[in-house]
Amino acid sequence: MKKLFRAALLGSLIVTHLPATADEAMSETQAALGGGGRPVGEAYSRSPVYGANGMVATAHPLASQAALDVMKAGGSALDGAIAANAALGLMEPTGNGIGGDIFIILWDPKTQKLYGYNGSGRSPMKRSLDELKRKIQAMRDSGRLGDEFKGIPPLGSLPVTVPGTVDGWFATHERFGKLPMSEVLAPAVRYANEGFPVSPVIAYYFERNRQGFLRNEGQVEELENARALWFQDGIAPAAGEIFKNPDLGKTLTVLGEDGRDAFYKGELAKTMADYMTRIGGDMSYEDLAAHEGEWVKPGHVNYKGYDVYELPPNGQGYAALQMLNILENVDLAQWPRGSAEVFHYMVEAKRLAFEDVAAYYADPAFGDQPLEELLTKEYGKARFALIDADKAQAQFGPGEPKLEGEGDTTYLTVADKDGMMVSLIQSNYRGMGSGLVPDGLGFMLQDRGELFSLDPEHPNAYEPGKRPFHTIIPAFVMKDGEPLMSFGLMGGSMQPQGHVQILVNIIDYGMNVQEAGDAARFNHDGGSQPTGIHRDPLGTIYVEAGVSTETIQALEAMGHKVEVDTSGVRFGGYQAIMRSPDGVYAGATEMRKDGTVTAW
Repeated sequence: MKKLFRAALLGSLIVTHLPATADEAMSETQAALGGGGRPVGEAYSRSPVYGANGMVATAHPLASQAALDVMKAGGSALDGAIAANAALGLMEPTGNGIGGDIFIILWDPKTQKLYGYNGSGRSPMKRSLDELKRKIQAMRDSGRLGDEFKGIPPLGSLPVTVPGTVDGWFATHERFGKLPMSEVLAPAVRYANEGFPVSPVIAYYFERNRQGFLRNEGQVEELENARALWFQDGIAPAAGEIFKNPDLGKTLTVLGEDGRDAFYKGELAKTMADYMTRIGGDMSYEDLAAHEGEWVKPGHVNYKGYDVYELPPNGQGYAALQMLNILENVDLAQWPRGSAEVFHYMVEAKRLAFEDVAAYYADPAFGDQPLEELLTKEYGKARFALIDADKAQAQFGPGEPKLEGEGDTTYLTVADKDGMMVSLIQSNYRGMGSGLVPDGLGFMLQDRGELFSLDPEHPNAYEPGKRPFHTIIPAFVMKDGEPLMSFGLMGGSMQPQGHVQILVNIIDYGMNVQEAGDAARFNHDGGSQPTGIHRDPLGTIYVEAGVSTETIQALEAMGHKVEVDTSGVRFGGYQAIMRSPDGVYAGATEMRKDGTVTAW
């Protein structure tokens, strides 16, 4: 383990694929000037951040600092993670907020155990599948829902499910927190009331969301609250602009003073329920009062000597584990990391795993699923046998083990001086969420229910009081029974394939924890979906500019469809903390987001 840590942190020259040329990677106005050089490591990357007493990696520098301040004041890594998440709900509402859901994997040094928490909410209990279908048809008949939306609409009240984040905060805090919740939430409250400068990538996503709400305004019963909060005069917040959200500051203050029940049974719950009644939505006070999250046991597979952990469905984390079981049957390191062979095997493994995602992944409380069988080495070997080394298969189907959409999310990881490590992911799902902002509360309700299937025979079919299929997944790696790395990579269906690419970069190719995230990625899009709305079976491989023309042409010769995307949008956002055997942390974040790593 110590050998891997040193290799992964100090870097390696094994990787042969290089970043794009300057004029490929930059805008036309900057094309004449390329990037600088580095005395160590890969030219496309930068150094990991080191620290021994605590570390935070988030998508926003101020959120990272808030978490570090909480830990310096005596808080645990879990306190820091909640502080960061609360700050991100304010500063990055384009990706998360307390109107959404949360998933956590936590290493506790006292008990020497790994814990998992599923903080996903459920659909309204009083709305049936038939009633949901009638409401969708009424939207079509009235012209409020375009033909391009085939299932549950992404905006408005129909995809709203109960927000699970606040429950997740308090459930984990009761077990692993040290400071009072009022102190943990204090940095976010202060920034909400006093303001903070908007960062560039988040400003970009604000504008994307403004345009999306404008295009699909007919789906949303009430959009004035969202406009008043984020888009006054029809303008999105710009980079460098000071932004305040005193409504959210009041909400977080109430949570700090009155606790979890204020959100699910008290004044905040009543406000949400009254708002939904006013606009004709289905989520009720009874739905909020009945909510509770679930402690779950993380599942794992061993990949080349490293134990990789993900949470079980209703999330898609097991897809990453299935991919690793498939890929363990081939020595990827025999080829350069940027070669067509490596991309081919990884893409085909993704396609195979996602066929099972579409067939089996759903709320386990509503049916039996062959989860243990999906993670066996025998099943992985059988699925691997379906891959042709020389060409892309036209179509895969789900396996028979014995008994995707674009999402905006935030991932963060925190570690403290005692060795606690937290892997946390949180999201409103598509964009900023449903478009619905309960009166005076300062946050938007999620639209996670869009991911239900309308097919009553599907395991992920909509039912009252059911948790939808979930895309957001935290991850964790152990080595020889010791914690090694807390990491995640946000972004809809990019997440499992992103997790695997990070692990292959580190384990198979010796990249350090920062290089592994900065290296060019692929995002395969297509195939069967858990919503039952399936796409092109072959799909398309979207690659970043750092993938060579030679590799792209070789993949096309194998029968793959390949497109280059230089925006960074499709490829998620990565954070990681790696721990050495002697307790030194090394952290990473990346250029695709605004974030940073802070340490002490």
